[in-house]
Amino acid sequence: MAIRVLLVEDSLVALTILKRIFDSTPDIEIVGTARTGIEALELIPKVHPEVICTDFHMPQMNGLEFISYVMAHHPLPILVVSASVQEEDTHRIFQLLAAGAVDILPKPRVGLDLENILLRQALIDKVRILSGVKVFKKKQSANLNQSNSLKNSRTPALVSARCRPKIVAVGASTGGPLALQEFLTYLPDDFPLPIICVQHISLGFLQSLIDWLSTSCKLPVQIAEAGERPRSGHVYFPAERQHLQINLQGKFTHSLDPPLGGHRPSVTTTFISIAEFYGRKAIGVLLTGMGRDGAEGMKAIAQAGGMTLAQDEATSVVFGMPKEAIALGAAEHVLPIQAIAPTVLELVNNPSPTAGK
Repeated sequence: MAIRVLLVEDSLVALTILKRIFDSTPDIEIVGTARTGIEALELIPKVHPEVICTDFHMPQMNGLEFISYVMAHHPLPILVVSASVQEEDTHRIFQLLAAGAVDILPKPRVGLDLENILLRQALIDKVRILSGVKVFKKKQSANLNQSNSLKNSRTPALVSARCRPKIVAVGASTGGPLALQEFLTYLPDDFPLPIICVQHISLGFLQSLIDWLSTSCKLPVQIAEAGERPRSGHVYFPAERQHLQINLQGKFTHSLDPPLGGHRPSVTTTFISIAEFYGRKAIGVLLTGMGRDGAEGMKAIAQAGGMTLAQDEATSVVFGMPKEAIALGAAEHVLPIQAIAPTVLELVNNPSPTAGK
């Protein structure tokens, strides 16, 4: 069955090019086109799309308003394809993700071009990925209430760690920015451990992600520097297109080794190095994401005696990476995203009375 796509684009030229790209792809079918968000909203119940591709700047209703309405009334996977989501448009990009867009694809500044093979392939690949994504109605007040209720209660899954943790390692891919925000925003400014995050993200968008997370996270967020030791209460990301590892001296190292499973940085590469240095004193967290990166790394942490937590299917945008870790028996606890940070805090603040330091 072909993937049913609705195109929302006010530029007739761009709309024509997008349609030609998809028309040449046998497993994708354009079931409707709209020049405004209002037109698209009228089409959705008629053409039943599986994926929506939308521009940002449109008359009558901009992309942010359109996405917010869709996610409240007709939740569907949405890809934003726009010249207004370049890497410097940090605030706008993450506004769109927060509203419910699953992914972003910047149009070239000079406009769409049928000859742009890389853009064409990226567009097709993203639509194929989104066709398998589950999305839910956005109910902000419900999410806040759920989060607040978790803050006011003890986490039932765990009350103590087997030993005193020394580091937290987090991996994420599709849907990861919002999951990371949920996780990191919960942590207090005196959180006593370093946190290493590996997020699959398009080239050029890492600093935008860091800047956006910094607006809500109480901890400093930065790119790890080679030769530096992880510091308590700091959040670190790998440099773009580089693996991040901890060497035998406990210092960060960057690597240009080939991608692992198609990824550089790779969650598994980072997790394995953390398992080797920290052993049972590591906490591994695997969040929403497509594929299986991180699963073997999570297994390495589990086999070293560390604690491992995976995001559950119900709250994952794409239940790929966590599912693979669970299948390997590497995830000791499977939790909704809202419960992961409280559980980590419980582990950090309440180690077993017999736990080693």
